[in-house]
Amino acid sequence: MTTITETTHPGGFLVWEAFRDYTRETVTVASGTLDPGTVLGKITASGKYAAHDPAAVDGTETAVAVLWGKADATGGDVPAVALVRGPAIVNRHDLIFAGTPSEGEITAAHAALLAVGILVR
Repeated sequence: MTTITETTHPGGFLVWEAFRDYTRETVTVASGTLDPGTVLGKITASGKYAAHDPAAVDGTETAVAVLWGKADATGGDVPAVALVRGPAIVNRHDLIFAGTPSEGEITAAHAALLAVGILVR
């Protein structure tokens, strides 16, 4: 029998949201190949989004959104949908963090998401 492995899919991290036309927004992803559920930070200078990086000093050190679907910005900026505000609840086990953040950095990212109304459970 063939084994089928389910991969990430758009919105698979979402547990609940109040109203999708309010909680989601089209954003510009500046770099990388990112999967649904990737925690994003916002680059202060450009207003574009990239994977959250706790060691950065460009704005992406603060988690502010969660990518809704896959985004491939390896060739340049691309539009993508992201969960940018709440009220919303996301599954902590379905969130993707770039690199290998520490437990403390993940906890700080969860708190930062809560500050924009996205509760991590």
